[in-house]
Amino acid sequence: MTGPSGPLTADTYTLETGTHLYRLFTNTPGRHAGTFNPGLGAPTRFAFFGDPAVPVLHAGESEIAEISETLLHETPVGGGALLPGDYVNKVMGRLVLQRPLRLASFMGTGFRVMGASAEDITRTPASRYAETVRWAEAAHDAGLEGIAWMSRQCDTEKAYVFFGDRANEDDFEVDPAYGRAFALPNDADWLTRLCSPLRIEVRR
Repeated sequence: MTGPSGPLTADTYTLETGTHLYRLFTNTPGRHAGTFNPGLGAPTRFAFFGDPAVPVLHAGESEIAEISETLLHETPVGGGALLPGDYVNKVMGRLVLQRPLRLASFMGTGFRVMGASAEDITRTPASRYAETVRWAEAAHDAGLEGIAWMSRQCDTEKAYVFFGDRANEDDFEVDPAYGRAFALPNDADWLTRLCSPLRIEVRR
């Protein structure tokens, strides 16, 4: 299956006001955890689509979900290593949702509603992103504000993408009580402890 054959019929998943979301991103001036990507960088599972591109914000429901979907995304399941260039310029923030957001549910029985399977959409390798992004475009065309799915890398945890023309930075408040900067020894140590049971070496 290469994409939906017509208008999307999908279950919905609502994120409620006050929900915590975790966001890992490159530490560059003027960028923070609630900054949407306007269409820069490599394609992802559900971005980019549209002309001009619809901005997106990716996030995870937990620290491990977000780390799995970003830093560990390309690490083999048998183990590997994170080099300093992979993580020292990365920071992680926590967002607090300011209003409910209605998302397409690409998980559970939501696949049956769409007439698809996880293997068609959320469990594909990166080589099939040109196909899976069509499902994101269909969710956008259906009027939804983003997508919720179970992380391929950590399938007990949810990952999210939000569409920047349906949601905006004001919908996500950066939590000042939380933050990790992996250039700092304490946060690099935290990352090392997280990765060690996964057979991933965090090199300094």
